[in-house]
Amino acid sequence: MFHLLIGQRLRLLAGLWALLEVLVFVLVASWIGLGWTILAALATSALGWVLLARQGVRAVTDLRERARTRQGAGRALGDAGLIAVGGLLMVLPGFVGDVLGLLCLLPGTRGLVRALLSRFVVARLPDAVRGSVRVGSTRVASVSDHVEPVVYPTGTEPPRVIEGDVLDPGPHGSTRWSP
Repeated sequence: MFHLLIGQRLRLLAGLWALLEVLVFVLVASWIGLGWTILAALATSALGWVLLARQGVRAVTDLRERARTRQGAGRALGDAGLIAVGGLLMVLPGFVGDVLGLLCLLPGTRGLVRALLSRFVVARLPDAVRGSVRVGSTRVASVSDHVEPVVYPTGTEPPRVIEGDVLDPGPHGSTRWSP
């Protein structure tokens, strides 16, 4: 039952995407002409191949380097996935996909796409998978700046004050951070 619902949503999303691409293509064609629109679509596909090759090689090199030095590859692997999706979107015809693909391919905007995707995915995870505590905190001045100075033993630091928000208990005893 669940997989049928997902299939229906994917078909609906694909249909709406195709409709949006056709609408944008017609609008661009009416603005600059059909010949120039076809030329622009071919040019963005060629640009997609070039960017995919360049960024793909860079991502694979970064993954190899992380594997060689035994570092975690989480972010590099995510970047490689975004580069693959961005390249596919750029190569396929359509201006909306080109814009989204370009956002995934360019290193400056890839962080924004990664942050939006991770926020979207984490918001849909069950509490048991997500973890029960998420704290947003900011380190501020030491306690000694706010109260009478206390002499601490040599080699120790005064405690730090960490401002934060109180977690509200959610359903079933879980907690969710509320700004």
